[in-house]
Amino acid sequence: MEFGIFNAVSLLPQYREAHGASAEHDRIMDELAYIRAADAAGFKYSWSSEHHFLTDYSHLSANESFMAFAAAQTKNIHLGSGIFNLTPPANHPARVAERVAMLDHLSEGRFEMGTGRGSSTTEQKGFGIDDQELTRQMVAETLPQIVRMWKEEDYSYDGKFFSMPTRNVLPKPYTNPHPPLWVAAGSPETFELAARQGLGVLCFAFGKPEGFAPLIEKYKKEIESADPVGGYVNNNVMITTQMLCLEDGGRARDVFANIDSNVHLSLVFRYLDTFPRPPGVPDWPNLIPPSTPEQIDKNIESGLIAVGSPDEVERSIQRFADTGADQLSFGMLSSSMPIELCEEAVSVFGKHVLPKFDKDPVHSTTRQRIAQVGA
Repeated sequence: MEFGIFNAVSLLPQYREAHGASAEHDRIMDELAYIRAADAAGFKYSWSSEHHFLTDYSHLSANESFMAFAAAQTKNIHLGSGIFNLTPPANHPARVAERVAMLDHLSEGRFEMGTGRGSSTTEQKGFGIDDQELTRQMVAETLPQIVRMWKEEDYSYDGKFFSMPTRNVLPKPYTNPHPPLWVAAGSPETFELAARQGLGVLCFAFGKPEGFAPLIEKYKKEIESADPVGGYVNNNVMITTQMLCLEDGGRARDVFANIDSNVHLSLVFRYLDTFPRPPGVPDWPNLIPPSTPEQIDKNIESGLIAVGSPDEVERSIQRFADTGADQLSFGMLSSSMPIELCEEAVSVFGKHVLPKFDKDPVHSTTRQRIAQVGA
C-alpha cells in the first residue's frame, strides 16, 4: 500500500476564529507546509481538491496554481488533482488539457490527473448547471476529448456540451503518453465505470474500511478487461481518511478529541449534497456529535480510525490494506488541527508505519505506465 495526503484549504469556524483576518492565507500556507512534510516523510502522493463557493468547507478553487507552486517546493511526491472539474461550464476542456500538460512539464512528470463532475449543487448551479444529472454526461463527453487534444495537432470537435474549430492545444504532455488518469467515485456504478475505462479511483471513507472490499474486488476483476479511455490502464484505488499518529498514544487521543472532526464531517453533508447521506446525519446547522473519549478508545482499539501510537495506527492501516486498496490518503488539515501537530504526525507516521506497508520506491502509477507504454 502507498500513502498520500489530501489538501482542501478547509476553514472551519474554529480555525477562522483563532486566526482572525489572516485565516485564509494561514491555511493555504499550512497546506503547502503539509505537502513539504509529506514529501520529506516518504509519502508518494498529494491530492488537491477543486471546490468553489464553499465558505467553511474548502477555499482551494485554483488548484492548478496551488500545485504548480507545490511542485517547486518538493522533490519526489506526485501532485494530483483531486479533482479537476470536467464540466465545460466550470472548465473548458481545452483549458483543462493545457493546465494538465503544463503541470506535467513543471513537475517533470510528477503530476497525476484526478477527474470528476463536482459534488455540490452549490458549485454546479454557480456555473449555471441546474440539472445535476447532466454532469455525468458532461464528464463522459469531455475526458476522451481531452485525451485527443494531447495527441492531435489538428484537433476539432462538435459535441453536445462543447465544440471547437480546428486548433492545436498546447503544450503537449511531458509524460509519455500523458499523466495517470483517475476519477472520483462514490457509488458501485462509478467504480465499475472507472474499471471499464481503465481509470484509477479516488474515494472517501465515512465508515468501516471493510465496506470497500466488495467494491474493490469488483473493480479489480473488471479492470482486467478494461478498454482504457487514455493511453494505458491505471489500476489503482485510493481511499481518503483521517490520521493522527504520535509517539504518545494518549496525547494523540487528547488532540483528536479537540480538532473538531465532527464539524468537518457535518460540513461534508451540508455542502457535498450529491453524496449519499447516511441515516441519522442531522441537518445543518445541527452538528454530528463529537466522539466521546470512550468512543475514541473503542475505535482505536478496533482499528477503525488511524489515531494513536504507531502500533495502534498500524492496526488501522492494516484494515484498509486488507480491503485491497492500493493507496491511503489523509486529510488531516480538514480539521482545525494546527500545522505543527500535522507535521509531527506525518513525520512519526513516515518513520514508524509507512515503511511497513510501502516497500517499493517507485510510484505504482509510474511502474504501471512504464510496463505498458515504456519510459
